[in-house]
Formats: sequence, C-alpha cells, structure tokens
Amino acid sequence: MNLAPALRPMLLPVALTAFRPSVSGSRNVPRTGPVILAANHLSVVDSFLIPLLTPRRVSFLAKQEYFGRGNPKRWAVRTFLTGLDAIGVPRDGFRAAQQALEIAKAVLDEGGAFGIHPEGSRSRDGRLYRGHTGVAWLALATGAPVVPVAVAGTENVQPVGTRLPRPGKVTVKFGEPMRFKPVPGTRPAKARRDTTDEIMAAIAALSGQPLAGHYNDHSAGAL
Repeated sequence: MNLAPALRPMLLPVALTAFRPSVSGSRNVPRTGPVILAANHLSVVDSFLIPLLTPRRVSFLAKQEYFGRGNPKRWAVRTFLTGLDAIGVPRDGFRAAQQALEIAKAVLDEGGAFGIHPEGSRSRDGRLYRGHTGVAWLALATGAPVVPVAVAGTENVQPVGTRLPRPGKVTVKFGEPMRFKPVPGTRPAKARRDTTDEIMAAIAALSGQPLAGHYNDHSAGAL
C-alpha cells in the first residue's frame, strides 16, 4: 500500500510550522517526467524535508535497516519512510552502490523524481564536498534533467549527534534544470567526473558553501 498520498498532506503542515521554510525556484522542478534532484547534505532531515517541499513526489534512498519489522518504533519508522516514498537499500560495498543506482534508474525510467546527495554523507563543517559520480551516471544513462538543490539551516534543526529535530528556520532553493548528453569520444569515467563537477558547482552557486575540494571522509559506499 502506498502511503505517500495520505501521509504527505499530514506532514507538510507540521514541517511548515516547525521549520518555517523559505522555498524558492520550485517552478524549476518539472511537474512530470523523470528528474533528478541533486542536493547538498547538512543534516539527516534533508532527505525528509526536500520531498515535502518539492512540488511533486520524490524518492530518496534510505538504509535498509530502517525498514525492519518488530516493535512499534520500527513500525513507525517504516511507515514514515514508506509514506515519503523512501526506498530501502543496503549501504555497504560496491554491489550495494550499484544496486542502489539500478533502483534509482528504475524510478527515473518510470517517469519519477529521484533525490540524491552526491556528497554521500552530510557535511559536518558546512563545506560542500566533492560529489560522487553516481548522479552523473544516472543523468547520462537516463537523459533525465538534473535540478540542483541547496538547503540551509537544517544543520541547526538537527545537529550531528542529536536524535530528533527541533524547531528552526530552513531554506530550500531549486536551481534551473541541467541537461547532459554523452560526448562522443569522451571516456565514460571522465564524462561522469566532468558532469558531477558541473552539478556540484551549480549546488555551490545556490548554497554559497565553501568548497572542500575532496571527498567527505564519512561518505564510504556513497553513490
């Protein structure tokens, strides 16, 4: 049973009250057809807040263990994530990363919206880290446009080490769609790297974050 149509209308007023979001550029998100939302990552709540504030349903990946069955707490977490169209995947190793990409591609092939944090793990110091090339693989493999997304303030809503979010002020900016096509004669690895760097530059322009210039040390196994 898909709980998203029922859960989103209930959660959105809560998010609007608790986080007083300032949202700009939502018109840049295509209302139909495949689209990739590539966002910076400052807090756990990013992957839950973006789907609520995007003008269409968005699927993000979540750790498979969050979908476990058992006690009421597990049921509540599973119900919440399912209601936001989150997709459970293993998060360790190359095979897990490739499986996650295939799941994301299936969402896009069906005309859906898929959200991804190219940095992998959230930034703990506010800098924007180098993006992993999974986002480029998806864009080049599916032809889906990429909408850069910048969030701000979520690092204060749920700082590192805290279990639950707290009220605060957040900002979400949607940039203009970016389209990419394979360039004949370019090595696939270079095409993915160049595409990812272009996407991260667009995110940086929206967020104003200083660039770290290297990968996040906590992003092992990231897409």
